[in-house]
Amino acid sequence: MRNRNADGFILVAVLWIIAALATLATIFSVYVINSATAFTVHDERLQAEGCARAAVELAVYQLAANPQAAAVAANPQAAPTAANPPGAQQGAQQSPPTRGRFVFRVGNAQVTTDFNSETARIDLNAAPKELLAGLFAALGAAPGDAQAYADRIIAWRSPPSANTADGEASIYRAAGVIYAPRGSQFPHTGELGLVLGISDLMVERALPFLTVYSGRPQINILDAAPQVIAALPGMAPARLQAVLAARNAAPQDVQALVESLGAAQALATTQGSKSVRVTARIAFDSGQRMTTEAVIFLTDNGTEPYRILTWRDEVDDAPGDARATR
Repeated sequence: MRNRNADGFILVAVLWIIAALATLATIFSVYVINSATAFTVHDERLQAEGCARAAVELAVYQLAANPQAAAVAANPQAAPTAANPPGAQQGAQQSPPTRGRFVFRVGNAQVTTDFNSETARIDLNAAPKELLAGLFAALGAAPGDAQAYADRIIAWRSPPSANTADGEASIYRAAGVIYAPRGSQFPHTGELGLVLGISDLMVERALPFLTVYSGRPQINILDAAPQVIAALPGMAPARLQAVLAARNAAPQDVQALVESLGAAQALATTQGSKSVRVTARIAFDSGQRMTTEAVIFLTDNGTEPYRILTWRDEVDDAPGDARATR
């Protein structure tokens, strides 16, 4: 009887040991799987950076491939604008490409790339008051509020003078904020959120249509979003629809498109700029998706054909994991 009891105790102990080992093996296998997944994600992010670099390089190649485009870029007066319509040109030169799209595949990733000149956006540092106010009105602001937003933006970016230095700063002090207007150009569109009186919602709506890299008061009507074209002075809904219809029906008839703007021609152009926004959407076979948005500046230096002005990566399946690297 005593031997049988001892054998039963040993059997129970062995079973407990086996169960503990099985639990440890399960925990270790889960750890290995999680580690492998983490390494895969990290590896794909490294691949994504390489794919994004390749997308930028290919966009620069397409922009620089046309020697006539380089000639027009060096002589902006030769490009068609409202003041210099296509009929006034000699026909030998053509405007540089201001937008484009291409798709390529590298390994286990497919990359869809769009590039667009920054003149398709409204420049916070160069746009006149009527264009800024028009954008906010097109985005849903009341006319009086839109004018006030434009006034505050102009005051923020304007160097202080003897008559206005304390006046604008006092408005900010009265509002209880601890900073004053910059008194110089916006270094980044995100600084719009610091301008007094503009709600966060309106800032969020406006940011996709703003830039600080165009350097021009006009917008490119061939590439601009409908919200940007709607910001042009006198752009009533009926005229906006007519302009968009004309652009879609006959985009090559630039002169007719410019003339359809009426009094807004002075703020319209069909010319690009040397600042280009490149957006690369990277889709991996694993299902992970990443997006890189970069603004580059095309140079005339053969050894360094472009410079990166901004670079932003976003992991589409994890919106909180986004970073501005430059």
